Amino acid sequence: MKRDTHPVSLTVAHPPLEKRAQTRRKLNYQQKRSRIAWLLVAPALLLLLAIAGWPLLRTLFYSFTDAMLDTPDEWRFVGFANYLDLADERSYGVLADPLWWQAVGNTLRFSLLSVSLELLFGMLLALLMNQKFRGQGLVRTAILVPWAIPTIVSAKMWGWMFHDQYGVVNDLLLKTGLIDTPLAWVAEPGLSMWAVVIADVWKTTPFMALMLLAALQLIPGDLYEAARVDGANAWQRFRRITLPLIMPAMIVALIFRVMDALRVFDLIYVLTSNSEATVSVSGYARDQMVSYQEMGSGSAASVLVFMMVAGIAACFLTLSRLNDKEKRA
Repeated sequence: MKRDTHPVSLTVAHPPLEKRAQTRRKLNYQQKRSRIAWLLVAPALLLLLAIAGWPLLRTLFYSFTDAMLDTPDEWRFVGFANYLDLADERSYGVLADPLWWQAVGNTLRFSLLSVSLELLFGMLLALLMNQKFRGQGLVRTAILVPWAIPTIVSAKMWGWMFHDQYGVVNDLLLKTGLIDTPLAWVAEPGLSMWAVVIADVWKTTPFMALMLLAALQLIPGDLYEAARVDGANAWQRFRRITLPLIMPAMIVALIFRVMDALRVFDLIYVLTSNSEATVSVSGYARDQMVSYQEMGSGSAASVLVFMMVAGIAACFLTLSRLNDKEKRA
């Protein structure tokens, strides 16, 4: 008996080829998305370049000249004389000025104190606002009020409150017996920096609290319930669940606040009249350019302020990326 034989067509699969094609399609899709993203952000980047880029380049140019504020077109190229102490030039540079380094120290001390206290109080307020209780909306609104007040108004208000004759701060301290005589908060060098820090903490703590509250509300409640079942106390739940999950939002809030604190000017200028005990790097740049009409020195100080703020922001972003890579690994 003859058996029917028919040729069988076998389709041989090539998994490596298919995988390579999928990888190629995925790569093309990502490149297309990247091109679309750049096209969408291009108008904003061009606008930012026109608004911020050109003034920055102009400031950088004037930092290498001896231009005066009243005659900016009459300038002479002096190289790094506005930055360094060069004997053959008419004045010493910013980096050779002791007042500049005092301004740097004041700025760093103000940033460290104010941002640290804002993070502490902001966390406490965020945890409070995250709880459910009667009158929650009223409490949230009251906490956010200081952030809505303009900085100039806030500084003037705190200047009245810190007044050594009729200020409410001294009045409260005298009534509680903490002090015997009124204190000159904004005039005494040992107290003026604390006055600035207190005013800034009161003004910007709501911003930190709002950022942290937004992160807290994204944490699933099931995690806390499971932790309670396992016997974790409040501190353990905060350290093991809350803190790691809100860390990205906390880093973003810290970046914004540190950058804002490093370029502080208006609060110090209104509250303490830019005294040497509280002068910031921005206040130093303003005095060089406006008070002394030294456009070259003022531009050099402004460039140094930009470099300091950009450098610290880059350090924050680098640490954040390293932290993300460690978590993914």
